Amino acid sequence: MDYEFFMEQALGQARNAFDRGQFPVGCVIVQDDRVIASGARSGTSGKLSFFSEIDHAEIRAIKALESSDARFIPERAVLFCTMEPCLMCFAAIILAGIRTLVFAYEDVMGGGTGLDRAHLSPLYRDAQITIVPHVLRKKSLDLFHDFFNKDANLYWKDSFLESYTLDQWRESQDIDGDVI
Repeated sequence: MDYEFFMEQALGQARNAFDRGQFPVGCVIVQDDRVIASGARSGTSGKLSFFSEIDHAEIRAIKALESSDARFIPERAVLFCTMEPCLMCFAAIILAGIRTLVFAYEDVMGGGTGLDRAHLSPLYRDAQITIVPHVLRKKSLDLFHDFFNKDANLYWKDSFLESYTLDQWRESQDIDGDVI
C-alpha cells in the first residue's frame, strides 16, 4: 500500500478544513487500496465557547462508514490521519476494529497512540493495532504552521501545541536550508 498516496488524500481533507477556517486535520479510511470513508475536522472556528470537541476528523470518517457503499472489513482497513489521534479518537479506532493507523504529525499535547494500555481493560489492552507515525510529516506541519499563523484562528491559540508546532516548523526550515 502506498502510504504517501493515501496520506495525500488525508491532507486534502485537512486543506478543506483549513479553507473553512477549521483546525486542519483530515482523515481517510482505506480498504483494498480504495478510500471508503473520509472526514475533516469541524467545530473549531468561531468563539472559544462554541468549539466542539466531538467533531474530530477520525470520528467523522468512522461515522461516514455508515453511508459508504463498501462493505467495511475492519481488519483490512487502514486509517490515515494528518495528526496523531487523541485518546477519544484512538479508542474509537480500536473499537471500530481498525488494525493499522498511519499519521503524519504528532500531537504532543493530546496524542493518544503512546498511551500505556497495559493497565486498561482487555478491550483496549489486547487490541492489535499497528501504528505508523510521521508519513508526510512536513506537509502536515506546514499546514498547522499556516493555521497557527492566521490571527482569525483561535483554536488552541497560545497552547503548547501551537508553540511546539511553530518551533518544529522553524527547525524544519533550518534543516531544509531555507532562510527564516
